[in-house]
Amino acid sequence: MQFKQPDPEDLSYFQNILNPGRVLSDDEARSRCASDQTEDLCFLPALVLQPESAEQVSLILKHCYEQNIAVTPRGAGTGLSGGALPVLGGIVLDMGRMNRILEIDTENFQVTTEPAVITQVLQEAVREKGLYYPPDPASKGSCFIGGNVAENSGGPKALKYGVVKDYVLNLEVVLPQGERIWTGANVLKNSTGYNLTQLIVGSEGTLAVVTKIVLRLIPHPTADLTMLVPFRRAEDACAAVNEIFLAGHTPSALEFMERDALVLTQAYTGSTLIPLPDDVAAHLLIEVDGHDPEQLMQDMEQIAERVAHFDIGEPLLAETKDEKERLWSLRRKVGEAVRAHSVKKEEDTVVPRAKLPALLRFVKDLGKKHGFESVCFGHVGDGNLHVNILRGNLSESFWNDELPLCIRELFEEVQRLGGTLSGEHGIGYVQRRYMDIVFNPAQLQLMRAIKDVFDPKGILNPGKIFPEASGNLP
Repeated sequence: MQFKQPDPEDLSYFQNILNPGRVLSDDEARSRCASDQTEDLCFLPALVLQPESAEQVSLILKHCYEQNIAVTPRGAGTGLSGGALPVLGGIVLDMGRMNRILEIDTENFQVTTEPAVITQVLQEAVREKGLYYPPDPASKGSCFIGGNVAENSGGPKALKYGVVKDYVLNLEVVLPQGERIWTGANVLKNSTGYNLTQLIVGSEGTLAVVTKIVLRLIPHPTADLTMLVPFRRAEDACAAVNEIFLAGHTPSALEFMERDALVLTQAYTGSTLIPLPDDVAAHLLIEVDGHDPEQLMQDMEQIAERVAHFDIGEPLLAETKDEKERLWSLRRKVGEAVRAHSVKKEEDTVVPRAKLPALLRFVKDLGKKHGFESVCFGHVGDGNLHVNILRGNLSESFWNDELPLCIRELFEEVQRLGGTLSGEHGIGYVQRRYMDIVFNPAQLQLMRAIKDVFDPKGILNPGKIFPEASGNLP
């Protein structure tokens, strides 16, 4: 499919329907929307449009559909799979102006929000009412809730509380032809027809543009404890995860950081909070939460006894709120620190928990075999290991031509272990070439057919998810 680039007539149309200053064609605006947090990729759009209402989104999409102009929805630009990159030019639909929390319904434990509300801002707003929205990506201080819906984001608390899909009740969306619909109902149970709400969640902006979101909430836990446990073997840290669950515990978070992850993060932040003796290979950051502090202390003591069967150093139990926040700040900045150290390819692998030691071992053996370095961390409580392959001094030919073959080898092993390509970052632009590893032709064709029903011309976020995408992709 060949798409038209916006011309002066299109520009005039958009200037008529949007408020002044919301149609941007200057180099600064286009450059800002040309990249996200994925590697060092850059694709310039022709125009950046900033709608402020669902009505404006509808008019934009209707016109673009009629004129065959590609539209790439964009949130905060924190994505890690290239999902918001305008790889075929056209228009970037910058949703940043739709940033209001519309209603916090304390009687029904629900919140209705526009898509550009920052996730942490939403969490803090509902917490003031004693309520809790648990999904918390590492970028929660900057990412938008709409982007979280698009990627079905998770984060550390997904282990106990689930991911975004477990909290979305209903969505207002605009279809590619410009029609506005609600996908479901604001109820906790719904067995009425196909579940369009869950079809949109995780669809990466390829089926519709989300303009309102209704989320369910739960009571906020009143107490928590955080402990950091050093391990002398990284594989033992992975193996300890399943031991904790076998002992009957469900932490609210269980995070893995190998040594280099913490070395880079402490250097990046200037922190000296965590001692890193030479014999420590990895750490587990463990959190429990609830409403009974005495019970939480018993749980943490029992978890400490369970992991003591491995070769560990001295666990660090955060004694104060400040210590907890500093530990979590380090964990949340790992990805940022690794990115500051080197251009990287981040593979969002996920396997059954018990397979984590085998996956980590394979990653390190693969690096030795092909000559690349990796830094691993992630939400190992739910089997989600982020494998960061560093550009470092690798040649351009290896990075562009040979490394994708290594990544394919990695994903083939992930599939063999019972896992899949992405736990929370999505497929987007950079992982689409590997979809054939986990899906057969019939499965891929079914997904393409769904895309065609929603978007027959393929104008919405083209070049994403599918191995063979529309247009002449770079």
